[in-house]
Amino acid sequence: MESDGVRAGHAVIPNGGALAAALAAGIGAFAMGLLVIANEAGLFAAPSLYGPSGGLSGRSTLAVITWLIAWGILHARWRNRNVAVARVLTWSLVLVALAVVMTFPPVWGLLA
Repeated sequence: MESDGVRAGHAVIPNGGALAAALAAGIGAFAMGLLVIANEAGLFAAPSLYGPSGGLSGRSTLAVITWLIAWGILHARWRNRNVAVARVLTWSLVLVALAVVMTFPPVWGLLA
């Protein structure tokens, strides 16, 4: 029986902070996939922040910024809560899988 954060004589430690990091990683990866697809479709060209790497430096920087913002927001909302592990990890894996597909060059050929 769970009551006031105590289960079977042990304190329940909130898992929200850790799951916020996991979901934010999925969001950041998905952002990278979207930026790659947008670039290949000619919809958005990220600025080149480092000449030798070209637009990749801008795309990766924007994806990292997205990850940090998502992590900050989710952590602030979930840090003291218990969140459904299976649901958050499922979404994280789905977002990462979509990101991998969007960064796969044969997928870009489908845009033409």
